[in-house]
Amino acid sequence: MSRRRLFAVALSYGLVVAAVPSFALDQRDFKNCDQSVDWDLKIAGCTKMLQVPKLPPEALSAIYAARGTGFAAKNDFSRAIVDFDEALRLNSKSIAALNNRGAAWLLKGENAKAIADLDAAVALDPKNPSIFSARGTLWRQLGEYNKSIADLNEAITLAPKVSQAYNNRALTWKDAGEYDRAIADLNEAIRLNPADEKAYGNRGNLWRLEGDLEQALIDLNTQIRLHPKDSIGLTLRGDTYRYKGELDHALADYNAALKIEPDAVAIFTGRGLTYEKAGDLTHAREDFRKALTSSEQSKIDDNRTSLETARSRLAAYDSGDAQPTIPAAPARAASETSIPTPVAAAPILTKPVAATAIAKQGRRIALVIGNSAYKNVPALTNPQKDANAIATSLRNVGFDTVTLAVDATREKLIDSLRAFADEAEKADWAIVYYAGHGIEVNGQNYLIPTDAKLASDRDVQFEAIPLDQVMASLEGAKKLKLVLLDACRDNPFAPQMRRTAPPAPAVVVATSTAGGTVSSRSIGRGLGEVKVTGASLVVFAAKHGETALDGEGGNSPFAVAMVQRIATPGVEINKIFRLVRDDVMEATAGRQEPYTYGSLPGKEDFFFVAAK
Repeated sequence: MSRRRLFAVALSYGLVVAAVPSFALDQRDFKNCDQSVDWDLKIAGCTKMLQVPKLPPEALSAIYAARGTGFAAKNDFSRAIVDFDEALRLNSKSIAALNNRGAAWLLKGENAKAIADLDAAVALDPKNPSIFSARGTLWRQLGEYNKSIADLNEAITLAPKVSQAYNNRALTWKDAGEYDRAIADLNEAIRLNPADEKAYGNRGNLWRLEGDLEQALIDLNTQIRLHPKDSIGLTLRGDTYRYKGELDHALADYNAALKIEPDAVAIFTGRGLTYEKAGDLTHAREDFRKALTSSEQSKIDDNRTSLETARSRLAAYDSGDAQPTIPAAPARAASETSIPTPVAAAPILTKPVAATAIAKQGRRIALVIGNSAYKNVPALTNPQKDANAIATSLRNVGFDTVTLAVDATREKLIDSLRAFADEAEKADWAIVYYAGHGIEVNGQNYLIPTDAKLASDRDVQFEAIPLDQVMASLEGAKKLKLVLLDACRDNPFAPQMRRTAPPAPAVVVATSTAGGTVSSRSIGRGLGEVKVTGASLVVFAAKHGETALDGEGGNSPFAVAMVQRIATPGVEINKIFRLVRDDVMEATAGRQEPYTYGSLPGKEDFFFVAAK
């Protein structure tokens, strides 16, 4: 769910009808202002109501709050906040104005102000479950899952027979990677309210993330039957059909969604990806251009990622290279941890990379590591093959030196990084690619050598390699430092690792019989979020806190996408990684999302292969 939907889902409050003299109103204006989800009608209705003379302050406050909601839903957050400010001036105890202004602040990136408004609303009405549900939703948007669960637990305690808080808590469990708990909450929401179309849509999305596209479509069909004009449901079903390879059905859903939201960036991008998958690059290009020229150029999550996809797709088309063929995802995944993949065959360039193009990028070096033959846990199939494919690809695009290390023990890894650090001081680009096991412990990320035992959690500092040490090996490079980590698999050491007392006081998380907590994760799923400074990028095969899939064709989905895209000429490196992200999403039906941390200075563009 995009942040914009907070206004339609979590923060919905009607007008204070009793405060408005009914004889003074045009009932159509009243209904539009109070109930319409056509935001232009809502704003127009509220504006006309504000012209009614002698309305009491409470009524005017409610009208300003309603109109502010309309402006916010249209992404005009500055005008929305002006209306919410006026609503609160007229009635300082307006819960609707506080809640909705909080959401508007969040959408503007003013997180502290957003939470302050929700805190004020809770203080005014500490027994109102809707306020806790709203604040829990805001905490989820900020990634504060423990606080989100605590608020949503309280909402459920206050109103145990209302489906909305279960729905919202399910979204937090989903974002925290707790899919089983999320589905359990959505089952309860549907039991409480069998007509709750949002619960069906959210559960359908969960089934897709679990790899069951057939079950996802069953729930999405129910959502759309209950609410035929829900553009979100139509778009989600279109995405699912696209992943499944049923492209005609996908196009029909996107077309229907565009009739409801005719300028929606995410829908244009989804339809463009469908045309591309069908081999119709003319219509795909047209839709990506429509996304870029849409009036909905806001920074909400859905729009931002869709715009980045559209820009990268158009750059790939302009390169002149053929686009890779990505097979449809299985209708039902046969494995929780892997997915069918083609073999990652490093492309043979149609003509050698020009020496002048290589020279312009400077001296480029890489250390490529593939750890498959682990001694104390089962071996991994993909990493050694992935490392070979990536190393070949880097050599093909003109890297000066590419050092390949496979099945590296801790001693070999340290020696390789030390030697690479010396070489990086003489290089412009320095890249480390690592495939194998990785782990997060107490907020620190580690790469796991093949000889690690990890009998206890504290052994990681003696037997594994901190990501910080890998980053330090790149420091000498003059222009670009890049780390690629295909190391986000499930941690096989976790079941055998003895937990010891943490070095600092344990994080306290809220508990409740209504639904438990998000784990404090002294040992995390996948890898943890990283902070990157300078001209550096760190690219995870799967976003922090998530796990990556193995490939059943010998290579991981991430390695396949990297090899398919690395030789695309004239596409700068940020767009290359956006293409890789989107290719992995397509291949895995959205189950795995690569993520890039850091940014590059705008004064220079970087290319694996310069334009032809």
